Amino acid sequence: MPDLCDDYRAPWWLPGGNLQTIWPALYSKRFFGAHPQYRRERWDTPDADFVDIDWLTGPAKTNTQGNTLVVLFHGLEGSSRSHYSEAFADFCAEHSAAFAVAHFRGCSGELNRAPRAYHSGDHEEIGWVLARFREQHAGRIVAVGVSLGGNALMRWAAEAGDSASKLVSAVASVCSPLDLAAGSVAIGRGFNRAVYTTMFLRTMKPKAMQKLKQHPGLFDADKLAAARDLYEFDDIFTAPLHGFSNADDYYARASAKPHLHRIRIPALVLNARNDPFVPAASLPRESEVGTHVTLWQPRDGGHVGFPDGHMPGHVRRMPNEVGSWLLR
Repeated sequence: MPDLCDDYRAPWWLPGGNLQTIWPALYSKRFFGAHPQYRRERWDTPDADFVDIDWLTGPAKTNTQGNTLVVLFHGLEGSSRSHYSEAFADFCAEHSAAFAVAHFRGCSGELNRAPRAYHSGDHEEIGWVLARFREQHAGRIVAVGVSLGGNALMRWAAEAGDSASKLVSAVASVCSPLDLAAGSVAIGRGFNRAVYTTMFLRTMKPKAMQKLKQHPGLFDADKLAAARDLYEFDDIFTAPLHGFSNADDYYARASAKPHLHRIRIPALVLNARNDPFVPAASLPRESEVGTHVTLWQPRDGGHVGFPDGHMPGHVRRMPNEVGSWLLR
């Protein structure tokens, strides 16, 4: 089957990046086998907090040392039950690979304890999590990050340089906003602001307010309540909680795009050119990434959609292609 680089075309009945984003997430088939089931592990972090790991159960036994382990880092407000997570789980079950979803803090259904959450440049957290997987799994490990998780994963791969190969054999990012400033502008306008920004803030604001109850004085509650887009949310909450002076500083320092040339392990960077969140003009060019990075930039796909087949379609095409690349 041709890869997603040049040959993918969305079904005729799903024209445009927004339909290719929304319909697959809500209605398309996620798995061909049984509904993926997970076993949860809680890992205590060095700062007296925790992260939750969901291991796929079933034919590909979790922690089977001879299997390749595929680790997934989800996107903004995602989880092991996101459509792309279940699609990757189905791919791994079909290919006898172990699979685990590493939840960012606060995304596993329980609020984390520390005066922090998660962010797009959280490469230190990525490195700590992958090191824990390396301690548990003697076989080959590969990692994929979706949207926010992909930017953080690529930031880690760049920071780790040659030492990244001690933990993983290959990495992939899917529909990641590698230029965070450009992504912030795109999602803050028009239809994107009305639909996607509203959807994200609907869960992000209440979790931030819960965090304030845990740690009074952490930020200005009135300013957060008045935030109307992700830039304002990041400026008030995400940036200061994670060591950035403001949203602009966060976007500049956390973006993976300027660091892709530093990656020294096989890395796949997949972005649809009609992604509503990630402007095509902001995508990396071959001259910017170096020899270890492979760019796939198909015309269609939306944001983590890549629907395939007859209505209602399925979302296994992207995990099939990206997962096969990683397993190779």
